Amino acid sequence: MPVYRIKHVTRYRYEQPVTICHHIAHLLPREAARHVWSSADLDIFPTAMRTDRFDYFGNRQTFFSIQEPHRELLVTSRGEVEILAPATGMLFSNQPWEQARDNLRNMSTPDFAGVIQFTFESVKIAQTAEAAQYAAASFTAGRPAIEAVEDLMRRIHQEFKFDTCATTVATSVAEVFRDRRGVCQDFAHLGIACLRSMGLAARYVSGYLLTDAPPGRPRMVGVDASHAWLSVYVPESGWLDFDPTNNMTPGDRHITIAYGRDFSDVSPLRGVILGGGNHAVHVSVDVTAV
Repeated sequence: MPVYRIKHVTRYRYEQPVTICHHIAHLLPREAARHVWSSADLDIFPTAMRTDRFDYFGNRQTFFSIQEPHRELLVTSRGEVEILAPATGMLFSNQPWEQARDNLRNMSTPDFAGVIQFTFESVKIAQTAEAAQYAAASFTAGRPAIEAVEDLMRRIHQEFKFDTCATTVATSVAEVFRDRRGVCQDFAHLGIACLRSMGLAARYVSGYLLTDAPPGRPRMVGVDASHAWLSVYVPESGWLDFDPTNNMTPGDRHITIAYGRDFSDVSPLRGVILGGGNHAVHVSVDVTAV
C-alpha cells in the first residue's frame, strides 16, 4: 500500500518585532483508521516553550509560546505515513436515512455522546432552513442513507464552483450558499450543515490530498495544500468519509490529520501576537509518494 512523506511549512514575516506570541497547532497526526505513521515531528523557530497534548476530540495539539522579540515565525511539520487497504467484509448499511437518523438518537452504546455531539450547531456551522431545503432534494423518503449522502456530495461538486479567491476562513455557510463558490473548507462546512439539518451526525476532517502534476510537466514541490472533507455517521457502518470538493469517497490519497465540529476546532495554526505590525504569511505543503 502507498507510503507518503509530508512536509508542511508555515512562515510568518513581520514588519515590526513581535515581542510575545501564543499559538495552538493541529499539525501532528491523530490516530486514524488505515493510517500507520512511522514518524511525525514539529519544528518551531525561534525556539519556543511548548506543550504537546490531546484535545477534546483526541487530536494531537501543540501549544507553544515565544517570549523573545522576533520578526519571523517558522513552523514545519514532517511525517511519513502508510495507508493500509480497507478491511475486507466491511458492512455498508442500506437502511433508509430516516431509520439511520432514528437509530442514531436511540443508540445505547458508550459511543452515543461522542457521536450525538456532531448533530448540533457549532461555531462555524449553523442549522438553517436553507441548508435543510437544499438537503431535502437528496434525502427523499425511504432513500438509503449512504446513497443520499453520495447524491448530496455530487450536487455540491456540480453546483458550487471551486474558487480560491472567493472566501476566507471567516466566510459563513450562508455566504457560500449565496455566492455558490468556495474552497474545500467551505464545501465541507456546507455538506455538514445539510447533514445536520436532516438530524444526522457529521464532522469536519482536516488533512492532505496527494495531487498529480499536469500531463507532460514535472511535479512541483510545495504546491499541495491542506485539504478538508467530511464524515457522516451511519449506524451499522460507523463513520464514513466523503469529499464533496472532488465528488469522491476518500481513499488511499487522503491523509487524515484531525477532526472536529468544524474548521475552528482543527485550524492548523492559530494564535495571538503582541506587536508585529503588518505581516506576510506563506504556506507550503508537499505530499510525496515514497
